[in-house]
Amino acid sequence: MKQESKVTLSEKKYFAEAKMRNHFAVIDEPIKAGGGDTGPTPVEYLLTAIGGCVSITLRMYAERKGWDLGKIDVVVSQKEELTKEGIKKSLMEEISFEKEVTQEQRARLLEIAGKCPVAKMVKGSTNIDTQIN
Repeated sequence: MKQESKVTLSEKKYFAEAKMRNHFAVIDEPIKAGGGDTGPTPVEYLLTAIGGCVSITLRMYAERKGWDLGKIDVVVSQKEELTKEGIKKSLMEEISFEKEVTQEQRARLLEIAGKCPVAKMVKGSTNIDTQIN
């Protein structure tokens, strides 16, 4: 299945509109970065995509196993650390479940979280072929 997003940057500095299938979203930068703060930043959308994918992947797996996890919360944040080589960025996922899970379930769910397709794209070597039309 081909998935696609079209993003159009307006003349309003950093304000952009995105269309995905029949859905629309806006993208902008915070005021301190020169934007109008009218929507999430591209990084915030990436963090949201990872959190959404991880939570859905976990729910699908739990349903197949017959596990009731209740509500699933996934908080994804970007961390920056100053190293000798410069600023190193990394992502942190914090996953919690409304219902209790056993140690065995916890270990398996942690493994399954790493199989989310969006996280795999970010961690792996997904090529981006770019062209200007």
